[in-house]
Amino acid sequence: MIQQDPQHVALSPAQKARRINTNPDLYGTFAEIGVGQETVRHFFRAGGASQTIAKAMSAYDKDFSNAIYGAEPGNRFVCESRLMNMLGHEYGLITERLSRKDHPTKKFFTFANTIAGSSFERPHSGHGWIGVRFQTGPDQPTNDVILHVRLHDPDISLQQESVGVMGVNLLYSCLMHHDQPDLIMTALFDNVSRHVVEVDMIQMNGPEFAQVDNRLLSLQLVKRGYTDAVLFGPDGHNLQASAALYKKNILAIRGSFRPVTKVNIDMIMNGYNMFIKEQRVDRQNLQVLFEITLNNLRSDTGDVDEKDFIDRADILCSLGQTVLISNYQEYYKLVEYFSRYTKARMGLIMGVNNLIDVFDEKYYRHLNGGMLEAFGILFTRDLKIYIYPSRASEEEEIMTTASMPVHPRLRPLYDYLLFNKRLVDIGTFDPHVLHIFSKQVLDLIRSGQPGWEALVPPYVDNMIKDNKLFGYTPAKDKAKA
Repeated sequence: MIQQDPQHVALSPAQKARRINTNPDLYGTFAEIGVGQETVRHFFRAGGASQTIAKAMSAYDKDFSNAIYGAEPGNRFVCESRLMNMLGHEYGLITERLSRKDHPTKKFFTFANTIAGSSFERPHSGHGWIGVRFQTGPDQPTNDVILHVRLHDPDISLQQESVGVMGVNLLYSCLMHHDQPDLIMTALFDNVSRHVVEVDMIQMNGPEFAQVDNRLLSLQLVKRGYTDAVLFGPDGHNLQASAALYKKNILAIRGSFRPVTKVNIDMIMNGYNMFIKEQRVDRQNLQVLFEITLNNLRSDTGDVDEKDFIDRADILCSLGQTVLISNYQEYYKLVEYFSRYTKARMGLIMGVNNLIDVFDEKYYRHLNGGMLEAFGILFTRDLKIYIYPSRASEEEEIMTTASMPVHPRLRPLYDYLLFNKRLVDIGTFDPHVLHIFSKQVLDLIRSGQPGWEALVPPYVDNMIKDNKLFGYTPAKDKAKA
């Protein structure tokens, strides 16, 4: 369900197009590839388009498209680099061909998209890129807002209509509400259903968005229900899933990472070393993901604390990791998501306590096939799960797959997965870190008690102190308080 601001009034596409057309200071070009010139059509229909549209084009033929914008790596046409080349080329023509002397008050813009619609063979495979490059004043530098969308309606004509409406929404928000990034996101789904269009990547760049953290935009996409999963890289740049995961081996570890502890690092290092030894794993084509679920980001009040999220993201990015934020509580949904993009071998790293939950039937009561349906999704893929042992304290016995409690009714299924090595113990682990839990470390940090530094990886403690992450307050400041 999409979360919308109850105070937001959604104008129709015609109303938005008319407001832009009647503004004498807005002037730009439209370049649309793939599903027709659906966005610009709204502006032609609204009337007064000659005051707004300098040019509208569709370089539909692939050879013509390459001749205008240049060929992309792999001769792709629906990709971010093609969109950026379209925006750069078309906006450059505006400034080249229109004299500022003749248009002293004009604020130029370029709207572009490159969309692949569904086909008969793949009725739900439509996707594409939509972007706007615009000025906020005649003498101001440009800003960009970029989206990636997935189209779920099997009817190509309805896909075209949805793309056209969302294009109008994006352009109108950029030109009229550029000082309110939150409103730009809210208005994207005006008169568009989430059931037919999914926005799984958004990026805002330029002087107007200097204070915008694009990682927070990614979080907002999941929080608002615009998509179920987003990615961003070590540099904080938002990633599109198909570009990051396409045909790759994927190794994922789920956690709160609040903060990252030595046990998290021990899990990923040992799990990684086992995964790369698998026959169907190409080390050069491997993507490691640190996954945080939306539920893991919620506070006790049920809200998502954005500062807390950024604290976690800063540490993971500084460690060179790619972060996945998802709304997938069950692992089978996560694996199903990965399977959209790859058929290569996948790996999950989880603690034995998490595996106990995986074998709890109460999590699958909403499925017609119950646990067997979920496990069918999990293990019909080329998936291996690496199990990290658990110990509540240094005095207790270490729990592994051999000693994990399993209901007798589920024991045959459990033994089957163990025998076929779909569940594998991580045997090389550091027994001295098994007692470390993120929540205990977080409590120590917030209470100002010493000793937590030894529970987190080197450098992470300094980063927490220097940037006062997770509510850390130096002892001298506590004394003053």
